Amino acid sequence: MALVVSDANVFIDLAVGGLVKQLFRLPEDIAVPDVLFSEELAEHHAYLREMGLVVLVVRPDGVRRATVLASKYRRPNRNDLLALALAEQERCALLTGDRYLREAASAEGVEVHGTLWVTERLFDARLVSASRLETAYQRMRDEGRRLPWADVDALLRRLRA
Repeated sequence: MALVVSDANVFIDLAVGGLVKQLFRLPEDIAVPDVLFSEELAEHHAYLREMGLVVLVVRPDGVRRATVLASKYRRPNRNDLLALALAEQERCALLTGDRYLREAASAEGVEVHGTLWVTERLFDARLVSASRLETAYQRMRDEGRRLPWADVDALLRRLRA
């Protein structure tokens, strides 16, 4: 099974939209660095582990890599850069909605996807309908989630067609 490493904000988007359960029905294993989980997800989203979230340790060379990345990219935070280093360590794609982390991942040659990619995969796998995605995205919009709304609207139009 393929592995995908994520930062915290994709989980928050999906939780707001009520799509977390469906995420873990996709064929990929979803992982986060252990530090990110304990500092950003454990308090309010500990249930993610029970649903199938994989929590991985970033090896010492990955921690050093995150430090190098931090000197190169000022905007992503330490935990986000640990997620990028873990994706490099595991040679897999990265999930993030953070613009600066996406830019860093792309510059480093790491395949990167976001919330829209996940929701399109959910639709393609027939885990959610187009109307369910509309509802989910409306919740995200109402909660002030920062997504590329023009792209969301285009995706929803395409899925309804």
